[in-house]
Amino acid sequence: MEIRQLETVAEMVAQIETIHFLYPNMTVETYESYLSTMLPNGYKQVAIFENKQCIGLTGYWHNIKLWTGPYLEIDNFIVHPDHRKKGIGKIITDFIDTKAKELSCTCVVLDAFTGNFPAHRFYYNQGYEPRGFHFIKTIDENGFS
Repeated sequence: MEIRQLETVAEMVAQIETIHFLYPNMTVETYESYLSTMLPNGYKQVAIFENKQCIGLTGYWHNIKLWTGPYLEIDNFIVHPDHRKKGIGKIITDFIDTKAKELSCTCVVLDAFTGNFPAHRFYYNQGYEPRGFHFIKTIDENGFS
């Protein structure tokens, strides 16, 4: 297995098959457009490859908030369904933890949908805990991926 940090739109777009496990209707054009806006704001990805196939990836952002100071945010954590329960997620979270320490972050944060109980179990097992609620007010339901 190989772990790689992806930093360009081209590197990320090349992994769209993995993105489709989370967002099956995401087009290449939309993905590329979103990434082109996200990367200048500090977005990066880390991906795990086996035999040149991407079997897991997550995006992440480094930022600062008043209540946390510097933090790292995980965004869109995906492990290929055929490779779940093989430690791929742990490899990714270990990478993120190391990166957060390198950047002197106080914490790593993420969102998980309320009904995604397997993700909740995984995150609890990795040392994450709920600290609050992430509220949204939907303005355009059709805009969601």
